Amino acid sequence: MDYLDAYLPLAVAIAVAGLLGVVILALATFLGPKKLSAVKSSSFECGSTPVGSARERFAVKFYVVGLLFIVFDLETVFFYPWAVQFRSLGWYGFFTMSIFAATLVVGLVYVWRKGALDWE
Repeated sequence: MDYLDAYLPLAVAIAVAGLLGVVILALATFLGPKKLSAVKSSSFECGSTPVGSARERFAVKFYVVGLLFIVFDLETVFFYPWAVQFRSLGWYGFFTMSIFAATLVVGLVYVWRKGALDWE
């Protein structure tokens, strides 16, 4: 039973988060607006009247750049723990991260050469 004591704070945090979510939803349901009107139901775009359809299609390049940002952003997150443990990892850690960084650079050059970053 002693090994489960380490998980007690995690269980409390999950319970508090779940309870907070239920309380916020209940408060929004009971205290939220009850009467809908045309003004409240209309779409709002920074104070200007909306023009065109909300179902407008975006170019595929928009999604490609978004996906590339997510991929390179998540991969660069690995640099921080490496930098914190740099001295303890020694040369092995240095060469491992060098290979990782080289892979990132090769991927970026490939994407750049394919024209995925060009908006024209």
